[in-house]
Amino acid sequence: MPATLPTSLLLNGREYAYAAIREYPAQLDAPVNGYEAKVLDFIRQWLNGTQEFTLTTSGSTGPPSPIVLRRRQLEASARRTADFFDLGPGDRALVCLNCEYIGGMMMLVRGLERNMHLTIVEPHADPFAYVAADAEFDFSAFVPLQLKAVLADGHAARLDNMKAFLIGGAPADASLTQELQPLKAAAWLTYGMTETCSHVALRRLNGPQAAPTFRVLPGIAAGQDERGCLTLRGDVTDDQLIVTNDVVQLLDAHTFEWLGRADFVINSGGVKVPAEKVELVLDVALAEIGQSRRCFVAGQPDERLGQAVTAFIEGPALSAEQETLLKALLAERLGRYEQPRQFAYVPEFQMTATGKLNRAATLRTL
Repeated sequence: MPATLPTSLLLNGREYAYAAIREYPAQLDAPVNGYEAKVLDFIRQWLNGTQEFTLTTSGSTGPPSPIVLRRRQLEASARRTADFFDLGPGDRALVCLNCEYIGGMMMLVRGLERNMHLTIVEPHADPFAYVAADAEFDFSAFVPLQLKAVLADGHAARLDNMKAFLIGGAPADASLTQELQPLKAAAWLTYGMTETCSHVALRRLNGPQAAPTFRVLPGIAAGQDERGCLTLRGDVTDDQLIVTNDVVQLLDAHTFEWLGRADFVINSGGVKVPAEKVELVLDVALAEIGQSRRCFVAGQPDERLGQAVTAFIEGPALSAEQETLLKALLAERLGRYEQPRQFAYVPEFQMTATGKLNRAATLRTL
């Protein structure tokens, strides 16, 4: 254990000494729940030098599957992020993502590698509701759903006390991005996956450095395959080429615009429609008619077109007047084949364990 490592951490409000965690469970008599046990076990393995870790992918785009990551990959990822955000001994990190998945696990690794004070809480919509009212933090990571709850509960000032915070797991919609603009703390949207040990590219969402494009972190080689999908290679991939299903516009060796998932492209009448592009326009249009809701777009079987662009909106059906106004806004901003042919209303979307929209599961409920 590094000599400069803080002597303890907070997990669900309870203090645990690192010396005891190294011997977990023999040296810990206090009862713990299942989530706490898994967090403590990972920290024990890390402190004792375990070289390989098996994780499960999030399952947002396919069945969850196990993947083995080597310690050197996780160390490289932690080092790169900590260097970028100037994180070091004494900095305070709030860990509120699920530590069984890569986003939460890497928050632990960054803290352990840079000797940061860790406050860990089980994933909740608003994690600040589960920490001391006077607790301050320098760094954290959230999914969009959490950030919306944090802001809705009036905790923007607690975000603003941070050096920076990360947003991952799902795109940040237009309404959330707008809410982040008044903050002085830097809000960074991440791009990454389990196979790349969390994020390998960042996009600033607020402040003077806000940008519409992602910038790859130093030491990561980005390219494209014949489909226009992003490829990645670096120490975090153990120098193996990772071919993604994300269609991008590669602006230079370090900068790209994310256009959408190749497997979410809808073939409507022979025209390829990127679902995520339509979703961005739909999200803004819903907000403009006073109906900020979660939504997604998918192709549904159509006898004439092959696939019809269909908008799925969470919650009760819009009124006829609202739907007419929504269609008019979409017609102004989307091409003929990009415009949703029909609207479907879903009482509640299905989500993955990491807080991502599970499109396939939601569609199966209809």
